[in-house]
Amino acid sequence: MSLKKLILGAVIVTFSSGAFSKETLKIITWEGYALKPIVTAFEKETGIKVKLTYSNNEEMIAKLRATRGAGFDLAQPSQDRIAFVQKKYKIYQPIDYSKVDTSLLIDSMVAAVKKNTEVNGKSYGVPHVYGTTGLIINKKEAPGANDWSDLWNPKYAGKISYRLKRPLLIGAAFAMGEDPFALYSDKKSYKALIDRVEKKLITSKGLVKNYWTSGDAQVEIIKSGDANVISGWDAKGWALHKINPDIDFVAPKSGALGWIDTFAIPAKAKNVSAAYKWINFVSKPENAALITNSEKYGTASKDAAKYLEASIKADFERYFSEADIDNIKWHPPVPAGFDRIESKALDRIKTAN
Repeated sequence: MSLKKLILGAVIVTFSSGAFSKETLKIITWEGYALKPIVTAFEKETGIKVKLTYSNNEEMIAKLRATRGAGFDLAQPSQDRIAFVQKKYKIYQPIDYSKVDTSLLIDSMVAAVKKNTEVNGKSYGVPHVYGTTGLIINKKEAPGANDWSDLWNPKYAGKISYRLKRPLLIGAAFAMGEDPFALYSDKKSYKALIDRVEKKLITSKGLVKNYWTSGDAQVEIIKSGDANVISGWDAKGWALHKINPDIDFVAPKSGALGWIDTFAIPAKAKNVSAAYKWINFVSKPENAALITNSEKYGTASKDAAKYLEASIKADFERYFSEADIDNIKWHPPVPAGFDRIESKALDRIKTAN
């Protein structure tokens, strides 16, 4: 056999074995967002191999900064961690929304992420997973409680508890009829608003049983009956509801506060087409529901509720109607220096007599 035939045969064997035929999609994401059944189904349908790296916001930013946006085809930062990073380091590329099947996604979440990840007229994120902060209420003992303002309602004196962190200030501002996020371009006005919130919380401090500082403390204070109206996370409220049906999470009528983890494409991604295929694949309701059933987080997939386990579907349906979701106040990026305004206010609330 001639050398030419030997080489040709080797080439045919190599390609038929698939050694060079399989694409790879490199994703840096949070644990629980790329479940094995979804990865397996995606690989089978597309022929693209998925390589996962589990991380968090800080590590994602650090890794992409170090490589100037190389090394991964898809990342999943929180939506409030994108714009300021992009302005400074340029580690992402704009999202081509013509390649995203937005018919699969909740419109209000798409609009929020487009707005909150915008830099120079271009958006850098697609919504994926979300969670909220609102109220956890013992409805038997506090049947009328339904808004942030009930955290200073005299009706529940001595039975109120909350966490002294920035979501409290933001929620209180919305309950007072203000929009703190609308003041993010006006530091002076924002400080004046936080001053008013601070005054409200200090004058009503005598109504508060205590401040909870951890998830375990949050659960124990309402589970024990020491408090009936507390601030809290949706999943904690739903878990408590299974133990005591009188206790449940409530989306405040002035709006729950929400975070969204997104899909973002690094600046030097090598397989951009595969990244968009993954975004659309995971956004299909039957796939998105797998994440919620496993991790208890909501997703931006519009019809995922059809595929949720009955008990999890019931949790979302009790307090997350379409109107409730559209009323969620999604955290935008915090401007530089605003965290100091908030931390000083929180310190004064904590030490006030």
